[in-house]
Amino acid sequence: HVQLVESGGGSVQAGKSLRLSCAISGDSVRRVCTGWFRQYPGQARQTIATIASDGKTDYTDSTSGRFSISKDSAKNTLYLQVNNLSPEDTATYYCAASSRAPDYCFISRNHGDFLYWGQGTQVTVS
Repeated sequence: HVQLVESGGGSVQAGKSLRLSCAISGDSVRRVCTGWFRQYPGQARQTIATIASDGKTDYTDSTSGRFSISKDSAKNTLYLQVNNLSPEDTATYYCAASSRAPDYCFISRNHGDFLYWGQGTQVTVS
């Protein structure tokens, strides 16, 4: 059974940086497609970035530059570095993983393909 647990959220000042972590158990981060997503209140969840089992990354046009997705195989943990935070980044952030087609891991991938989700971590920027 695959479980994901996010951490690192909280309240931060605009202009600061934040690194979110997603600890994965039940499968290896080297064998799954993983991604970070965020959700504003009352809105659909949005993809931020994905990282394939082979390490290839993909970003949306709006997130490339300030956001950086990475993973540590030794710690079996996924990360999201966010720089120069703004109030518009205030949202709940989720990590997710899919063992299906782990190398087909793009921001265009359907959210329904991600079988495993974390509980979310709140980021508030003021």
